[in-house]
Amino acid sequence: MPSVDVVSKADLQLLYNAINNVKREISTRYDFKNVKSEITFDQKAKCIHIATEDDWKAKAVTEILIGQCTRFKLDPKCLDHKKIESTSHNSVKMDIIIKEGIPKETGQKIVKLIKSLKLKVQPVIQDDQVRITGKKIDDLQEIMQLLKEQDYDIPLQFVNMKS
Repeated sequence: MPSVDVVSKADLQLLYNAINNVKREISTRYDFKNVKSEITFDQKAKCIHIATEDDWKAKAVTEILIGQCTRFKLDPKCLDHKKIESTSHNSVKMDIIIKEGIPKETGQKIVKLIKSLKLKVQPVIQDDQVRITGKKIDDLQEIMQLLKEQDYDIPLQFVNMKS
């Protein structure tokens, strides 16, 4: 029986490359000249730390990061921007969390949408992914196309397609 898994994952190697490009761009930009800006990536915690002089520069770094992510074909929806916080020494810091996995509520919305189509498929929530099984691959492909058009604030990938 054909099946497909709907997951939400970020390619950490592509993200690492994007962050390195951001560091390189910051070091060459005129508006960041003589400014102490730092961007670090904690792969275990799946968190990006940004430390710079002021709010404007922190926003500029995040915009550069989003641009690099789209350049590497990495969906910027996987980045969860936290609040910019003031620190001592007249600087600011900001954390960006990498979102992975489909939250339970989103999984339930996906299942509800699939069941409302009245196709002969069976969606099942498994931890942080949704597995869809059906008799026809065409039905699975139709659902995949429909889910791509929806906006769930997380990037969706379709993996493990079996026929």
